[in-house]
Amino acid sequence: MPETVNKTFTPYVVKPDEEYMNSNQLNHFRKILNDWKAELSQDIDRTVHTMQDEVTMFADPNDRASQESDMALELRNRDRERKLIKKIDETLRNIDNDEYGYCESCGVEIGLKRLEARPTATLCIDCKTLDEMRERQVAK
Repeated sequence: MPETVNKTFTPYVVKPDEEYMNSNQLNHFRKILNDWKAELSQDIDRTVHTMQDEVTMFADPNDRASQESDMALELRNRDRERKLIKKIDETLRNIDNDEYGYCESCGVEIGLKRLEARPTATLCIDCKTLDEMRERQVAK
């Protein structure tokens, strides 16, 4: 599931001696997350309207099957986006509770660059790498 921000934004420029996850940085990520959420919500709304407009009863069973297949794929994509919106909401709550930007596993700073690439990240790169290695071992 792709979880990187599609929308372009101005990367945060850290000032010398700036404290990690200060109010300016938190506001920067809050804006990224809210913009991303709005974009996903618009996509979901657009899909619903498009699907309602495009419902056609084709006489040809192949055309009908093709349309149903296309709709099923769209619905799966929208379901992924709904789950991502839920994750964005959880991340926004973490920002509000001053729990954003730190690894859930080891507590170290996740880092601004990683958070800009994946604003919903909850693990630092080292813990995420270990987590992925464990997943691969279990999958074998």
